[in-house]
Amino acid sequence: MAGLSILIPIFNREVSHLVHSLRVQLSDWPGPAEIRLLDDDSAEEFRVQNRPLAALPRVFYQELPANVGRAAIRNQLVARAEQEWVLLLDNTSQVPDGQYLARYAAALGQAPVLAGGVRYASQVPAEPALRLRWLYGRQREARSLAPRCAAPYDQLLVNNLLLKKEILERFPLNESLRGYGHEDTKLGWQLAAAGVPIHHLDNPILHAGLETAAAFVQKSEQAVANLARLLREDNLLIKSSLTQTAGRLRRVGLAAGAQAALALGEPLLRRNLLGARPSLRALDALKLLWLLREGGGR
Repeated sequence: MAGLSILIPIFNREVSHLVHSLRVQLSDWPGPAEIRLLDDDSAEEFRVQNRPLAALPRVFYQELPANVGRAAIRNQLVARAEQEWVLLLDNTSQVPDGQYLARYAAALGQAPVLAGGVRYASQVPAEPALRLRWLYGRQREARSLAPRCAAPYDQLLVNNLLLKKEILERFPLNESLRGYGHEDTKLGWQLAAAGVPIHHLDNPILHAGLETAAAFVQKSEQAVANLARLLREDNLLIKSSLTQTAGRLRRVGLAAGAQAALALGEPLLRRNLLGARPSLRALDALKLLWLLREGGGR
């Protein structure tokens, strides 16, 4: 029977609850199964908390001596995986219920790539600093099954993605994209170009780790820089409202004026995002400013 390697990169987070929740479901997989954890140079306090996981049966825990980033650590986990199928999870994940692995096992014959989706808690965080990340997750990442099936390669998330190991060996994540964002965008484009089938199913993982608005704004700016690099260097045809808006502005000669106007409003936009009632429109405006500065858009 096909084996499963669950791959979880760790950075400054304690993951024992996630690991124990997954371990009790390993018997639902119709073949050998393992959990592989790789720490990306976390602070010592988190390493101390996670090291005891190495003593658990079918759990393999290792630490890297230096931080390598989101794409590289996943590629290293794939290289260490011993089974035919690999399940990519973030260290912020939380298993939704006791049938999570069983639902994936039942879908194995559908395609070589299975995407389960992600969801966020329904309640607004009490801490204002966490509301921007929660709002973005609820409105932009937690897509229902129908739109995911309609555009199976768009907005692909490497969190909660089950696929054959050989596919990631053929299409490793782009390690030149440092920091946060869009290594999964390129993977989706590569799978589409190669005609690799993707089957979306309703098996969402719960995103349980919200970062502060300040941290998320910084990561979002890094993601736009990565997006511009993909557009510039890899010539990817990434169709999104952001790239299309920037492209239209350039074609009609309004990019410079729009950039100047957005730059004037940047302090107010940032203030909104860091406040108690953030607006995703403010984030979209900042992303457009960053992409215009990077010279991206079609």
